[in-house]
Amino acid sequence: MRIVVDCRYVRLDHHDGISRYTAGLVAELGRLHPLTMLISDHRQLKMLPALPWQLVRAPTSLLEPLIALAVNRLQPDVVFSPMQTMGSWGRKYRLFLTVHDLIYYRNRTPPHDLSPLIRLLWRAYHLSWWPQRMLLNGADGIVTVSETTRSLIAEHHLTRRPVTVVPNAADTVPGVPTQRSIPETTRLIYMGSFMPYKNLDTLVMALADLPDHELHLLSRVSATERARLTRLATQARLVFHDGVTDEEYYRLVRSATALVTASFDEGFGIPLVEAMSHGIPVVVSDIPIFREIGGAAALYFDPRSADAIAAAVRRLALPGEWEARSARSIEQAARFTWAASARTLLGVLTGIKPVA
Repeated sequence: MRIVVDCRYVRLDHHDGISRYTAGLVAELGRLHPLTMLISDHRQLKMLPALPWQLVRAPTSLLEPLIALAVNRLQPDVVFSPMQTMGSWGRKYRLFLTVHDLIYYRNRTPPHDLSPLIRLLWRAYHLSWWPQRMLLNGADGIVTVSETTRSLIAEHHLTRRPVTVVPNAADTVPGVPTQRSIPETTRLIYMGSFMPYKNLDTLVMALADLPDHELHLLSRVSATERARLTRLATQARLVFHDGVTDEEYYRLVRSATALVTASFDEGFGIPLVEAMSHGIPVVVSDIPIFREIGGAAALYFDPRSADAIAAAVRRLALPGEWEARSARSIEQAARFTWAASARTLLGVLTGIKPVA
């Protein structure tokens, strides 16, 4: 069976969520079955495993609806895309598309790094459900990253096709401790964007009531947003990193008291799994997706309340609490691996149910 994986959403210098999902899955899938990667820029190869590849148009091209005509030349039996927007007109192969979340139907501001034209099309796409339904029903099957999103797909009747959960995971990092008793610092870590639905304002205001803690915000941030958040709670101890390497990220996570996020909405939460795999507790919004990912290991709070966030963080200082949460976190994170997800995906693509 000839399998092709659409890797055109992989970033050039650092992974975002979809980029990491693609790279993590294709690396493990390539160990299980021969495949060809679709790329749109040679620079993507440094972010991907050493597997056969084919250069095609970028997914942001206006000719994307016709991309199947180029893919047909590879004579694939099945194509997997980590997004739902891959063109399918004229295809001669089975196609499986991915829906990560439905965030942008509720939070309509598109990602800031898109071109003005793509941002306009993004907004138009999310004005109603019918474009999504048309794309999903044009595939042979749908993949999603969580039971939470699968439930939302069913709730909104987005497709008649079967939907399979292929979860996200964290990359394996050597030297992760198996047991932690106390945190190295009182550092709190936030890894995520500065989009409005991430609710950074409430998180920053909570830090004003946690004078013994620093909040390290690791992602790239504009000067305007940095100044705004700093003014919001001048007594809060904020450290803006404006982007970190993988090595810096894991070093900061391993030394932290907790990873925190007050997001109102998420598709999964890879940083939660990454932190938990290092034995670092996560203190997060009480929303369905975080309950699914964090399980009994996480501490949850009402994301509308800065006081609730501060109280949840303080709870980690109770005798034995941090150590117990650390042990549970390692156990919970072990549920999410790229190898297990790749086996599930291969079963979907081949129609053969994987052996547990």
